[in-house]
Amino acid sequence: MTCRQGGCILCVLFIAGILSGCATSRNDLGGPRADVVLAGLSQVGTPYVYGGNTPGQGLDCSGLTYYAHHVAGVQIPRVSIEQLRAATPVPGRQPRAGDMVFFRTGPEQHHVGLMVDNERFVHASTSRREVRLDRLETPYWQARYLGAGTYLD
Repeated sequence: MTCRQGGCILCVLFIAGILSGCATSRNDLGGPRADVVLAGLSQVGTPYVYGGNTPGQGLDCSGLTYYAHHVAGVQIPRVSIEQLRAATPVPGRQPRAGDMVFFRTGPEQHHVGLMVDNERFVHASTSRREVRLDRLETPYWQARYLGAGTYLD
């Protein structure tokens, strides 16, 4: 169930849990990080549209991350490969809430998502045709993982 399909109470409880620190102690959610995460989560259920950049109507993966950062007052490039190139790399394999995670999904295809806690990321899924949450540790995403980057302190 998504916020757009009547699940707003579930979304609010989920967001409240993240912001209260229930997910993990490493979230460090405050200021722009919280704004980025909340903006990304607010789009769960939005349809996937290639090249989409209209919140609530249609987003692609980099449109989602661009929108979430824009809401927080942080300017980033619009396209995923440029977002990857311009981001400050996150060392190791421990991205935090608000960091971006990058994947190679094909020979010339890149995908980007936004971490919402230490395990899950929100992204505009081409296979599920909507903005959704997934776990970073699933074999599919781990096999395609390029690394994490951030535009946040």
